[in-house]
Amino acid sequence: MKQDRDIQLFIGSLLRWGVLLSMAVVIFGGIVYLYRHGHSIIDYTTFKGQPAMTTNLSAIINGIFTFRGRSIIQLGILLLIATPIARVLSSAIGFIAEKDYLYTGIALTVLAIIAVSMLGGFGG
Repeated sequence: MKQDRDIQLFIGSLLRWGVLLSMAVVIFGGIVYLYRHGHSIIDYTTFKGQPAMTTNLSAIINGIFTFRGRSIIQLGILLLIATPIARVLSSAIGFIAEKDYLYTGIALTVLAIIAVSMLGGFGG
């Protein structure tokens, strides 16, 4: 039972720190964005569409290395999305360690559903 309690504490810490880290990254990215673009006046009379960097992962990574606020914010959002996925993965590992094959199968099924949804969606 001690191992079960340790796994629960780890998963709780993973969720807590994942959300706090993603929040800090988004706030930092927002500060960078406002520092660089806070004085800009937006023209709402014409629709310019979605920037290319929001749809391409390599553009987001490039934007992070060039210190663009919007890309840093997107990194924070990706961290927020990755946090529950890491929770399901660590639960599966914990269930494997406990030799609880029913819950291992359920956790792996949830991971498979997440993977199919991410890769097979409209934006995928």
